Amino acid sequence: MYREKKQVSIFEQPENFVVAGLDRNNRWVKLAELIPWEAMEEKYKACFSADKGRPAKSVRMALGSHLIKEKFCLSDREIVELISESPYLQFFLGMERFEPRAPFDDSMMTWFRKRLTPEMIEEANEYVIRHGRSDDNDGNGNGGGGSELEEDPSESVQPENKGTIIVDATCAPSDIRYPTDVSLLNEAREKTEEMIDFLHKESDQTSKRKPRTYRRKARKCYLRFARNRKPRKADIRNAIKRQLSYLRRNLATISSLDEVKLPEKELVKLETIRKLYSQQKEMYDNKSHSVPNRIVSLHSPWVRPIVRGKTNAQVEFGAKVAVSMVSGYARIERLAWDPFNETTTLIDTIEKYKEREGYYPERVLADKIYRTRETLAYCKKHGIRMNGPKLGRPPKDKTEYRAQCLMERAEA
Repeated sequence: MYREKKQVSIFEQPENFVVAGLDRNNRWVKLAELIPWEAMEEKYKACFSADKGRPAKSVRMALGSHLIKEKFCLSDREIVELISESPYLQFFLGMERFEPRAPFDDSMMTWFRKRLTPEMIEEANEYVIRHGRSDDNDGNGNGGGGSELEEDPSESVQPENKGTIIVDATCAPSDIRYPTDVSLLNEAREKTEEMIDFLHKESDQTSKRKPRTYRRKARKCYLRFARNRKPRKADIRNAIKRQLSYLRRNLATISSLDEVKLPEKELVKLETIRKLYSQQKEMYDNKSHSVPNRIVSLHSPWVRPIVRGKTNAQVEFGAKVAVSMVSGYARIERLAWDPFNETTTLIDTIEKYKEREGYYPERVLADKIYRTRETLAYCKKHGIRMNGPKLGRPPKDKTEYRAQCLMERAEA
């Protein structure tokens, strides 16, 4: 059976759509109780003057809005609209009552990112981990932080190893366009043309003819290449050669003009373009595809290519992150834009665990790349079991070797 039902207009009976109360079991209500807002307030307010300027938004609104953004993976504008529609999100941001409008402009999200330092985020993460582990520790209150053995001042007793550490490395991809050599050179060429136009307009020689850039011809060459879905190696090399020649001419023209008149932000981008040109010229001359500190984005020149070797993407573009996980809680052990060998972070990770907990872990679960002679000797010295078979030739006892392989597969 079906009964037809008409939607009541919100303007006819607005009292039916007033929020009666929030559910205590809602995920945002629970998360708001975990984060140390008061502790972070002391460090956040140090960014502002005590008696000058307009009152700033609270640290709860600054940090909470970015936690919402990371949860939903939306743009700044979409996040602000979502906050204006949800009473739970407004409660999470510390607002006293629900208001059907945006609490701040979406451009404020950029200022929030600048004010929230990595140290503040790390401190909040550590507090959440300690609070969560103390709740999981059967009410004894120590949260796993510290040894259960009492140390005798006259005799040093080594506590028993406990716990498991899972370590791995990944890449946090940046929101940049997929870089190709031709597209990067074309973007740099277009940017230098804008700089030439600006310098010619600002110079005292505006009555003279503007320097020639061949922008129409260069644009046609790039579009001819971009429309080719499967270009040959010779076509790619020819397109790079042409864009390099146009870019070299533009850089020489800028040097002949008074480039000091460029705004500071444009001068920084000009240095990035010059470095990009030198890198692309070096790769073109040497017929190679790699160069140290390679630039893959003009707007984010600090981003580096990270070789991951995955089936869907051999190379990712972003920051490389070494992560450790203990009892389901993850910590960032190292974050760097330049590639690094994650094996070098294992010993530091174990030592940090020893400093926090008071004892070494019982076992370490890691990929094969972590099992070097140095790390294996370190784990053996401190009584830590590392998953996987030993280095070198397999043992003659096939039963023992099979047991090692099965244990590695189970713990991987």
